[in-house]
Amino acid sequence: MTRTTGARFVAEALSACGVTHVFFVPTMLMKTLAAMEGLGIRRIMTHGEKAAAYMADGYARAVRRPGVCMAQHIGGSNLAAGLRDAYMACSPVIAITGGTAPADRYRHAYQEIEDFEQFSPTTKRNLHVDAVTRLPDMLRMAFREATVGAPGPVHLEMLGHHAEVTDVEAELRLEIEKRYLCVPPFRPQADGVEVARACALLAGAARPVIVGGGGVIWSQAQAEVVALAEALSIPVATSLNAKGTIPDNHPLALGVVGAYSRECTNRAVAEADLVFFIGSHTGSQITARWRIPRPGTPVIHLDIDAAEFGRNYLPAVALLGDAQAVLRQMLDCARVPAAGARAPWLARVASLVGEWRAAEAVHRDSGAVPMRPERLMREIARALPAGGVLVADTGHSGIWAGTMVDFDKPGQRLIRAAGSLGWSLPGALGVKCALPDTPVVCFAGDGALYYHIAELETAARYGINLVVVVNNNSSLNQEIPHFDAAYGGKQPATAREMWGFNDVDFSEVARSFGCVGMRVENPDELPVALSRALSAGRPVIIDALTDCNAFAKEAWTGT
Repeated sequence: MTRTTGARFVAEALSACGVTHVFFVPTMLMKTLAAMEGLGIRRIMTHGEKAAAYMADGYARAVRRPGVCMAQHIGGSNLAAGLRDAYMACSPVIAITGGTAPADRYRHAYQEIEDFEQFSPTTKRNLHVDAVTRLPDMLRMAFREATVGAPGPVHLEMLGHHAEVTDVEAELRLEIEKRYLCVPPFRPQADGVEVARACALLAGAARPVIVGGGGVIWSQAQAEVVALAEALSIPVATSLNAKGTIPDNHPLALGVVGAYSRECTNRAVAEADLVFFIGSHTGSQITARWRIPRPGTPVIHLDIDAAEFGRNYLPAVALLGDAQAVLRQMLDCARVPAAGARAPWLARVASLVGEWRAAEAVHRDSGAVPMRPERLMREIARALPAGGVLVADTGHSGIWAGTMVDFDKPGQRLIRAAGSLGWSLPGALGVKCALPDTPVVCFAGDGALYYHIAELETAARYGINLVVVVNNNSSLNQEIPHFDAAYGGKQPATAREMWGFNDVDFSEVARSFGCVGMRVENPDELPVALSRALSAGRPVIIDALTDCNAFAKEAWTGT
């Protein structure tokens, strides 16, 4: 053991764990931040605690390693709120905050409030660090809890508003458990009897469908999903989190299913006589509120967390294990159906996909001004190179990205907000920090961009060179139909104050922050603008003016 300060120990421990960035709002662990000099950790000061949490989340999702964010005690509530998306997306974020000092409690100390329990709903584990001697085992516990099983965020509240507990010297041993530095730390296999039962069910089904969830991405099981689908001639649908698992031009690709979905995908899953969920919570979004697949449809469920079995669909077979490991077991025992047995089903699926593409072509190929968002997404898809990452916000941004973007080039993927409007810009900054040599395009509506627009300055200050495409319709246009309904029909002009914004030129805003700004009004200008942006070597904002009356279709449920 070495005698050192807790502050120095934390810096050396994070470095030894392979952490390359920390995202924070001062004043917090200042001596630790100073001790990071020369340790290869970049210190990203953000304009808000929620943004710091979102950046750590994007970082973690990009590389499947824990992202680290920090805030002093007074910012704890904001950081806790920022962990909501990480929790919903099963993202291994480690959040470190200061905490109340016992001598200050109940005395109206400056900025004094007990916020520890605010972290319980948004974390897997919520932990106190009250003594410097506990730093070694508590940091190891944080990484272990964040990555084992279904990953998720962990909170460490360190004693003192600014984590003053780390100012103390002690004999501290630096021991790193390398297994827990990346997801997944273990790859358990499923029970062989259950694997055989699952394979038999798949072989006997006439109209099976695979539905891949976020667990496919955390397990890096994309190749295994495609291999099993090809071996057994099974169409593949995905959640938003798993988009990119199978190329959109693959004959077995259905697209995204559920609430933010392609109609063809929901139709196919609704017609399936067996659904194989892989790494999915089977929550309301991927199932369109548990209507797709139809209640009573036989289900096979593969997941790392047994608590998910039967939560929403009672499985005929439950496979407990790592997605990649279990799919490899299934490939070893898969019973290939007779030649041509699945031909009618595959023809039906191909027909559904073809009909959907034909119906959407009018908007995807539209030359209208203001632009249709479908055309905007078509051009983003064409411009995004192999290996590129598209980061999308929630709401319409998630729907347009999930349904209208085709990933046809190797290694492309979508990382999307799990539910919090405004997540995409700071989330994309975290993705780009984790993958500095990878093209990263952030897609957000103007309503989402406003949440954390100040982080454009962060991008410029640190040279985080992503491309932000703003779907600028001067509104929260997804809310327009809801206000129509609230008024019992057509809303009056005065109602616009509840969903409309001023016309803002985000290219000028971008330039004022030190970024490159472009404004595009004609869809024919998009290819050149995107090409320039991706090669600029600087943060770029493309302000794309779109039609505020362009609404995404409601998810097809057959009801």
